[in-house]
Amino acid sequence: MEIRFKAVDALVISRMKKWLGGVLVASLFMLLIMRYGVMKNPIGDSYFPSPFFPNATNPLEWLNAGAPPAVQNPENASTVVSADTIVLSLLVQRNISSEEQKTLQTWNHLKHLINHAQGLPNALDAIKEAGRAWNSLIDSVEGQRLQYTNESSHGRAKEKQCPHFLNKMKAAELDNRSYKLRVPCGLTQGSAITIIGIPNGLLGNFRIDLTGESLPGEPDPPIILHYNVRLHGDKITEDPVIVQNTWAVAHDWGEEERCPSPAPEKIKKVDDLDQCNKMIGKDDNQLLMASLHSNTSRQSSTVQEGSKTKKYFPFKQNYPFVATLRVGSEGIQMTVDGKHITSFAVRETLEPWLVSEIRISGDLKLISVLASGLPTSEDSEHVVDLEALKSAPLSPQRPLDLFIGVFSTANNFKRRMAVRRTWMQYPAVRSGAAAVRFFVGLHKNQIVNEELWDEARTYGDIQLMPFVDYYSLITWKTLAICIFGTEVVSAKFVMKTDDDAFVRVDEVLASLDRINVTKGLLYGLINSDSRPHRNPESKWYISPEEWPGERYPAWAHGPGYVVSHDIAKEIYWRYQNRNLKMFKLEDVAMGIWISEVKDILKVRYENEERIHNEGCKDGYVVAHYQGPREMLCLWQKIQEGNGARCCGDP
Repeated sequence: MEIRFKAVDALVISRMKKWLGGVLVASLFMLLIMRYGVMKNPIGDSYFPSPFFPNATNPLEWLNAGAPPAVQNPENASTVVSADTIVLSLLVQRNISSEEQKTLQTWNHLKHLINHAQGLPNALDAIKEAGRAWNSLIDSVEGQRLQYTNESSHGRAKEKQCPHFLNKMKAAELDNRSYKLRVPCGLTQGSAITIIGIPNGLLGNFRIDLTGESLPGEPDPPIILHYNVRLHGDKITEDPVIVQNTWAVAHDWGEEERCPSPAPEKIKKVDDLDQCNKMIGKDDNQLLMASLHSNTSRQSSTVQEGSKTKKYFPFKQNYPFVATLRVGSEGIQMTVDGKHITSFAVRETLEPWLVSEIRISGDLKLISVLASGLPTSEDSEHVVDLEALKSAPLSPQRPLDLFIGVFSTANNFKRRMAVRRTWMQYPAVRSGAAAVRFFVGLHKNQIVNEELWDEARTYGDIQLMPFVDYYSLITWKTLAICIFGTEVVSAKFVMKTDDDAFVRVDEVLASLDRINVTKGLLYGLINSDSRPHRNPESKWYISPEEWPGERYPAWAHGPGYVVSHDIAKEIYWRYQNRNLKMFKLEDVAMGIWISEVKDILKVRYENEERIHNEGCKDGYVVAHYQGPREMLCLWQKIQEGNGARCCGDP
């Protein structure tokens, strides 16, 4: 799905050019007032979002979220400069210690990001939302600091803000018409929401909504997933149907996905599972449904008559069900009574980490709700090996052999801890020959940002980004990694990887030594013949406007690639001079940037087939899609002398 921005009103722009100074001062003043309102603006009680909304009173409104970054140019530089000033003022005017400033070492280098929003959807929104989040975070930090001083609360244990699970088990406490469960720190891959209930009432229709936080001036929150069960059909069909969708103020309802699908031949896969199980449909055989809900047949809902599979619908009036929504890498899966029913692909700016509340309403007797696998941080007071997990000090006098930047999102606490306990313990990292930093955008949830801030201060290995962490903006992180590896430290090589990738640091360094090329190098799993995805329904869809060519330049797959210092330096130089093309696929973007510097650098592409971008194979240099348990298992095998063997192998 491609999101396009509306044009900025010409009258607003002209007035801003005249009154730039006054608006800047007023904006800063109103922003200081608004930051208190961000946390005091709970989600409205209205369930049904209205398509009509009053105009938002946003002090950053002149930076219209609809402004097209693709057409920003020096002619309207006054607008860009004002945006930069507001973003930077959120940092420079606050009381931050020298140690805390180490978490923001790339921040000032990224002050011109708005000039580099071309081709990146939601870029301006992400910066504005980060401004609100930053103000709220620092207000909270300063408040805690003051309370600590006034109350002499030394030794007081900090309350856990991000629980691993939440549950409500007593039916008597649940409102049978509607129920809301707050999710303090969002969802992450592996999170699950299990609901036990019985459709009842006149129709037995009910809804499950995963909602985010309302922004100031917006009365209703975005809906990350709308799961609507209609037992007696709707205007389109008289048969039972499940309708999935999303909703946001800016874009209204998205394109609904129906199960059973009106076009079964077009059913796609999400996380290798069908968007709609082909068994789902109207069930005319009451005995079949009765057997599905009986104790003797709950284990198997596949009923066949000869070679033909019978249709069934997973929900039925007055029959109990156990339904689980689980977050995958590409979307959200629904199982009912142990059987996969639907899959829903995550949509841009409506990602699982944004979920702040579960809303259940309609004709449903709700028995229990359980949210498990939620993102939670470790209490540093109970970490036995805390000192060994802290990042080694960086020496300005000693150049690094390798700097590794790791993509991570704010609530991926467990993944970062797994990386710290495993491949960040390689001798090269602990000795300071190599350094590792996590690059993390701000969250829209203050609780998550507070936990992230504490984690950053504890371990010293997090670099905060001055934007909200939408997937469409990860290319900005690639730029930040190049900046850190050349401007904050001076590294011979700069590597990018992900927080679910296991990196054999020793073997990366050994491979670079064998190659013996220190300039113009791209080392990784090289793709030299790839084409843009032209299917609008693809997660990696690229329009002809974004990339008109039939093929991409050679690029290296994102789970792990290395560039030499001169390439990373040239990328930063082009960014400073506003001559760096942005592209929302970050690994392809790096390939594009390298192809554009061939006129001044002799580039060598070094293919490494031991970098596995879709899992693990024995002998790996990088293994992707490894959860925290797999990471620890891989590290244990290496520590026991078994070498680079994947987990699950004998």
